Amino acid sequence: MKILFVDDEENVLSAFRRNLRNQFEFDTALSGAEALRKIDTDGPYAVVVSDMTMPVMNGVQLLAKIAEVSPGAVRVMLTGNADQQTAIAAVNEGRIFKFINKPCPVDELIPILREALKQYDVQQIENNLLELTVAGCVKALSEVLGMTAPSALGEGQRLRECMRPFAKTANAGPVWELEMAALLSSIGFASIPPSLIRKVEELEPLDGDEQAMLKRVPQIGHDLIAVIPRLERVAAIVRYAQKRYDGEGFPENTIKGEAIPQGARMLKILSDRAALESEGVVKQRALDHMKKQAGRYDPGLLEICFQCFPDFLTNAVESDRPVLTLQIKDLKPDQVMVSDVQTHFGTLLIKAGNRLTPSTIQRLQNYVALGEIKDMVLVQDHTASDRTECVA
Repeated sequence: MKILFVDDEENVLSAFRRNLRNQFEFDTALSGAEALRKIDTDGPYAVVVSDMTMPVMNGVQLLAKIAEVSPGAVRVMLTGNADQQTAIAAVNEGRIFKFINKPCPVDELIPILREALKQYDVQQIENNLLELTVAGCVKALSEVLGMTAPSALGEGQRLRECMRPFAKTANAGPVWELEMAALLSSIGFASIPPSLIRKVEELEPLDGDEQAMLKRVPQIGHDLIAVIPRLERVAAIVRYAQKRYDGEGFPENTIKGEAIPQGARMLKILSDRAALESEGVVKQRALDHMKKQAGRYDPGLLEICFQCFPDFLTNAVESDRPVLTLQIKDLKPDQVMVSDVQTHFGTLLIKAGNRLTPSTIQRLQNYVALGEIKDMVLVQDHTASDRTECVA
């Protein structure tokens, strides 16, 4: 675990190197700009200790920036300007761990640095636990969607596969948030009655109440996701995923254009293009059709999408990959269904193109045990890391 000391006085940094070199692993920087470069090239740093009074970028400004680019770093302010306003700014804007006066004797500084390193360890443990919790919540939500609306899960899985290369080509991110929003974009369908889902899948006409119910799907999805820590931005993307670039559509508010979350603008393009492909409208015809929809899409992102995918969006079922005929008891997670699986009564259990999960495999095994589906299915072997990449 490394420490970064930042001070515009070389003699101060020399004192750190002389007195602390046998105690800690650390680097030094003479300015805020140099500190940010070191974080980018040599980081991450567990602790950043910054002087307050520096030219161009002072300590409060630097620590505030570090809170954005390296939020895990524990931040310490070291300054000879110990006025109250400086302390308040350092705490509020830099979100610092400790505020100590300069000069600080070495025997007082060493325990503070050790305490800061311990704080970093605690934060890392908490972050790891939180990441596991978030991942578990997302997995549970997607599993529920797969059991209630298999076609919606399949659409989310396909959109996720497309989102990573699209995001890289568009230089958008964080990519994990965009992928998660794509996967969970249809999670609101978990609240829709199966009879209505069937009507949607079979393109049957809907009455006013049914249309209103479908209109609420993005908000329901947002509400389900927003309660999960760290997924607030993901929830916002899902909420605005059907919002037109000109501001029309859901949610009905004044947000439009660049104010719509970028991920939502990307997701709108991907989902509508996927719908066109399902109707046989592809390649240049699809681009021409979408360009004619004045005000519907972000024009810059629309062009990037077709740069990334000039012919077709990513498909989970690949023509050059072998198709396996397996008994359901032999299925494995991440294999991709090549054909739909329906009960003898016509109920769709899993759609072609869906990636198998442990719960969907168990569900199919239950239906086999009841004699309600055939025991042989067609799949392709994939891994979760099989992702298409676009070249910008």
